[in-house]
Amino acid sequence: MANVPWHQEVVAFVQQLADMLPHYEIACEHEHSNCLLIAHTKFKVNGEWWTWINYDRFQELVQAHNDSEGQQSFSALDYVAKTPSWAVFGAIEQGFDPADTRFQRRNKTKDISGC
Repeated sequence: MANVPWHQEVVAFVQQLADMLPHYEIACEHEHSNCLLIAHTKFKVNGEWWTWINYDRFQELVQAHNDSEGQQSFSALDYVAKTPSWAVFGAIEQGFDPADTRFQRRNKTKDISGC
């Protein structure tokens, strides 16, 4: 853990990276996991990110593709779902779903030494 960067350090690095990539921006973050998602701006529709997957729609499209013996194609834009506001980069929740319960263990180290 001593070598894991702070979330703000990761954000600064990823922002520099995104700035070098045309048509890409930071779309989502999950502060607890220290993760950010850089997405192509084609997934930003009317100023809102659509980076999640509509799995039911995806399965429908796969079935239609198979039924047509590969004649009917589709792309990622055909099964996107709107990114929840709490997952969007810059949201006050920083990727924490408000419907979930967050447990914090402070100063409760677990002995894993086996002794």
